Amino acid sequence: MILCIGNVLTADELAQIFDTLAAANFVDGKTTAGWHARLVKQNTQLPKGDPALDKVRSLVGAALQRHPVFQMAVRPKRIHPMLISRYTGGMAYGTHTDDALMAQRTLRSDVSFTLFLNSPEDYQGGELIIEGTQGEQEYKLPAGAMITYPSSTLHRVNAVSDGMRLAAVSWVQSIVRDPGDREILFDLETVRQAEFEQHGKTRKFDLLSKTHANLLRKWAEV
Repeated sequence: MILCIGNVLTADELAQIFDTLAAANFVDGKTTAGWHARLVKQNTQLPKGDPALDKVRSLVGAALQRHPVFQMAVRPKRIHPMLISRYTGGMAYGTHTDDALMAQRTLRSDVSFTLFLNSPEDYQGGELIIEGTQGEQEYKLPAGAMITYPSSTLHRVNAVSDGMRLAAVSWVQSIVRDPGDREILFDLETVRQAEFEQHGKTRKFDLLSKTHANLLRKWAEV
């Protein structure tokens, strides 16, 4: 399931992040790419141990923790420490798939996400392209919005021809491994919440709750 989630970060959080990154020192992004992705990765990112990286990770981490749609769709068990990437003129990230195992092979990448940190009007190009059975889909979201997608996909970032693209990216090991199962649970939870908002705790709500809980019980890896 590919899902676009709006308003993950508040305007105040975005302003704090933008001010922090404006004074930060970025390094070559190839340092965190796998051996094959390193061949097509052309961007810069905040280095490990940089105070700016710690501040941005803290702000974004708190936002993800409180965001109900992210939690409902992704069902995170573990989140890889976020990378903060910057693309300027001519930089791109060619077609690749994310490593299956990360963090010294202790984290399985089930879901990847890109959280856009500045406005699409700030740069030309820089679209995230995700390949699927229906062809290629292009994404360039507003500041503070996020896209989540299966880590198993082939994807790329088109070259930025002008301006600067800022994003936080990471990978999640979900408590529900299978993407189809996660989508079923997401749809059920969406309907269950809509039923409660419209009619309260009805017999239909109870049956939806039972089915949702039993499927989660069946599929969850905790």
